[in-house]
Amino acid sequence: MDYILNQLKHLLAIPSPTGYTSNAAAYIEDELRKLGYEPSVTNKGGIVVCIGGEGNPLMLSSHVDTLGGMVAEIKGNGRLRMVNIGGLNPNNAETENCVVHCRMSGKNYCGTLQMNNASVHVNKDYSKTSREFNQMEIVLDEKTSSADETKALGIMTGDFISFDPRTTITESGYIKSRFLDDKLSAAILLGYAKRVKETERKLARKVYLYFTVYEEVGHGCAGAIPSDIEEIISVDMGCVGDGLACTECDVSICVKDSAGPYNYEVTTNLIRCANENNIGFAADIYPYYGSDADAALQAGHELKHGLIGPGVYASHGYERSHKEGVENTLRLIEAYTLLK
Repeated sequence: MDYILNQLKHLLAIPSPTGYTSNAAAYIEDELRKLGYEPSVTNKGGIVVCIGGEGNPLMLSSHVDTLGGMVAEIKGNGRLRMVNIGGLNPNNAETENCVVHCRMSGKNYCGTLQMNNASVHVNKDYSKTSREFNQMEIVLDEKTSSADETKALGIMTGDFISFDPRTTITESGYIKSRFLDDKLSAAILLGYAKRVKETERKLARKVYLYFTVYEEVGHGCAGAIPSDIEEIISVDMGCVGDGLACTECDVSICVKDSAGPYNYEVTTNLIRCANENNIGFAADIYPYYGSDADAALQAGHELKHGLIGPGVYASHGYERSHKEGVENTLRLIEAYTLLK
C-alpha cells in the first residue's frame, strides 16, 4: 500500500491532460524498468509490458491521461478562453488553479479559471450566469492586460492547460484528488507488477499491462494491442453514486456501461473470484461511461472484455476513494491472475 500510494502521489504531480502525456508515460516506463521489466513505448505514446506467465493471454489496462484544457483564444484583456479536453466540467473547475504549458518555449505560467467579471461586488449577475467555458477565462498570474502582452509571454492557441490535483490522503484512509481517474488504477497496476516480481507465486496465465494515453477522448486501447491477447480488463475507476451499490471501499465490477454489457464469462469469473476470496466488491451498471476495453472492441479487436476498479466518488470532479478500495482492487487482480 505504501508503494502504491507513493506512486499515486508521483503520478498525480505530473501534469498529463490527454495529448500532453509524455512525462507521465516516461515515469511509468522508468518505474517498470526499475522493477526489472522491459516495457515498450507505443507509437501513440502508451506503455506496454509483459510481466510473465504462459497461455490464455490477458491484458490489464489503465490510463495516465487526464482531463484538462487547451488555450482557445487570447482575449483582448490578456486573459485566456479555454476549451476542455475530455469531460472536464466547468461547474466544478471554476476557481481552480491551473498551469499553462507553452508549446514552443516550454515555459509554464500559473493562473486560475474564473467566471468572466468574477467579483460578486461588481457583477450582480454572477450567481445567475451559466457555468460554461465560453463564459469563463484563465486569469494569468502575470502582469498582462492585453492580447499582445500575453502573446509576448510565449502563450499561443493550442497550449495545454493542466489543473491542480489537490491531492490529500487522510488519516482515516480516504484518498482525495482530481484525476484519481485513472492514476489511482495506474498506481495499483504498478503495485501489482512489483508484487509479481517479488512474490514466489506464479502467474496462472500470460499477463500484459498497458498504460494508455488517450482514454479520456475515447481511443486509448484502439491500437497497439499485442496479437496474442485473448482478453482485456480495463482497470479504471469504479462509479459511486445514487442507484449504485459500490462504495469507495469496494472494488467495482462493471457488468454494463454505455457501450453495452461486458463479457458474461469474464464478469462472472470476476464475481466468483471476489466471492471465493472474501474481497469487498459490488457489481454495478454505469449509465454514462466508456472504457479502454470498449475502445478495443470498437476498434475491431476480437477480445473478451471486462472492467473493474476502486470505487471513486465525484467522478470527473474532486474525486475520492479509500485505501480499502485500493486493496480490494489489487486483491481481485491477484486472485484472478495468480496461482497460490
